[in-house]
Amino acid sequence: LEVSTTGRNKTMSTRDVSDGAPLPKEAKKNPNLQEILSSTHFTTRHITDCSVNPSDFGLVNHGIGNVFEENWNLPTSALYEHAIKRKEGNIVHLGPLTVRTGKHTGRAAGDKYFVREPSSEKNIAWGPSNQEMDPEHFKALHVKCAAYLQNRSVYVMDVLAGHDERYQMPVRVITENAWHALFIRTMFIRPKDEDLKGHVPKFTIIHTPGMLADPKHDKTRSSTFITLHMGQGLALIGGTHYGGEMKKCIFTVMNYYLPLEGILSMHSAANIGDDGNSAVFFGLSGTGKTTLSADESRKLIGDDEHIWTDNGVSNIEGGCYAKVIRLSKEAEPTIWNTTRRFGTIIENVIMNPVNRTLDLSDASITENTRAAYPIHFVPNRQVSGCGGHPKNIIFLTCDAFGVLPPISKLTEQQAEFYFLLGYTAKVAGTEIGVKEPTATFSACFGLPFMPLHPTVYSKLLRKKMVEHKVNVWLLNTGWSGGAYGVGERFAIKHTRALLEAALDGKLTGGDVEYKQHEILNLSMPTSCPNVPDDVLDPMNTWKDKDAYVAQAKDLAKRMHVGFEQFVEYVADDVKVCGPNSE
Repeated sequence: LEVSTTGRNKTMSTRDVSDGAPLPKEAKKNPNLQEILSSTHFTTRHITDCSVNPSDFGLVNHGIGNVFEENWNLPTSALYEHAIKRKEGNIVHLGPLTVRTGKHTGRAAGDKYFVREPSSEKNIAWGPSNQEMDPEHFKALHVKCAAYLQNRSVYVMDVLAGHDERYQMPVRVITENAWHALFIRTMFIRPKDEDLKGHVPKFTIIHTPGMLADPKHDKTRSSTFITLHMGQGLALIGGTHYGGEMKKCIFTVMNYYLPLEGILSMHSAANIGDDGNSAVFFGLSGTGKTTLSADESRKLIGDDEHIWTDNGVSNIEGGCYAKVIRLSKEAEPTIWNTTRRFGTIIENVIMNPVNRTLDLSDASITENTRAAYPIHFVPNRQVSGCGGHPKNIIFLTCDAFGVLPPISKLTEQQAEFYFLLGYTAKVAGTEIGVKEPTATFSACFGLPFMPLHPTVYSKLLRKKMVEHKVNVWLLNTGWSGGAYGVGERFAIKHTRALLEAALDGKLTGGDVEYKQHEILNLSMPTSCPNVPDDVLDPMNTWKDKDAYVAQAKDLAKRMHVGFEQFVEYVADDVKVCGPNSE
């Protein structure tokens, strides 16, 4: 189905590279790009009338030419129109755009690669999360992506990553779909219109979700690929329509560049109180990071990606990407309201074809249903996207074994230990094949997005914690009174009360008593306002005390095994601060 081509006759002339015209300046510095350009005959560019200030740094600089039309920085309403005309999605009740992402309803973590090239190979922590690709195979994929986009409508979004202007990164995403362009417009920071014409990206994503790799020829694991070339400032994404793949690609790039400059990038949420004190929330999926950081008494800085500089914390993004499976108005009114607004993108949620309402409880497509919405949809937000140095850091974990205390105060050594450990547990029903609680360890609470060695981030975190005298808490949102299937999940009202007490300083005064967990070596408060005393020590909630001890010892062993990979990289005081090994 052809998109409306209003303005297709409006043109901007370009050089004919194959006829001997001078190559763009960028190509002169990039032999790979020069080869792509020299083999392609570029015709006149077709810029649509609804484009907003196309950059002088055009697509030719990325080896792309002969496209049917170029749509630059289209506004939300225009992208809606294009998405509907192209049958990419549907408008549902009260205005959101709902889309399906096909085969991939989550990230394809096993299909991510970094090009092994001189400028970055010594920095990247090569392994399962950071697989390597040969430069020649990347070049071949680049040629295929450029060829694939020929004679297609393309959408270009020039955006910024980072609210702190000193460390802001100009980004460009070139995609074949209108809804993916809307996703990028929603999730990142939009430059002023007058700045778009001079926008030159530090990093570019060429996004071709409809193009499949040939694993045998392209040396990929499957037909899906997410490949980053840090030397060229270029990523190629194909074979997946999942919007979060682009978002996390940009986050991965920030996690590469900024720590090398001494800036800590964090997979975290953050909020700020009226007293100006910020709080940072680390946590893997399902631990309550989005829910607990959305606090009516505090302003939301951001829900997922932040940096910590010498000025404080700041949000990388301009939007939020929240899970919406079984979302309720009562439990999470702010997020629920966004699912009823024009400008929100809803992924993989079942729509009633008659009245166009959504069934947020239906997981027939995936448990990982999502809503992407601009952060200005959150009424209680920090407009600047920035806050001061945190007074408290929260490590969130969902312990499905029923062993961890609901809250523990960590030493600086334990903070580094648990940050590297990144522990939580998966429960039955969250993933195919998960029948019982499964311990999960993801360093830095986000290993798939960390291209450098995890200790680079942990040492930066510890340095900043000590410098700014930050309290660090391990907050368990999991089970009490037994493991999953026997005990019950902690009441959300008690979790919120514990968090409120920690943030308000009610757990750090001299009159607060603590006791030590003999097996886990954690410091537990013996009382907390609005929380029953007996639940603060998890052993009290188990009927069978011997069973609890056995379960606690088993988890302690799992933690030690999970931490073994870091022992040679950390100081002695970190090695000995974890659970007791006997």
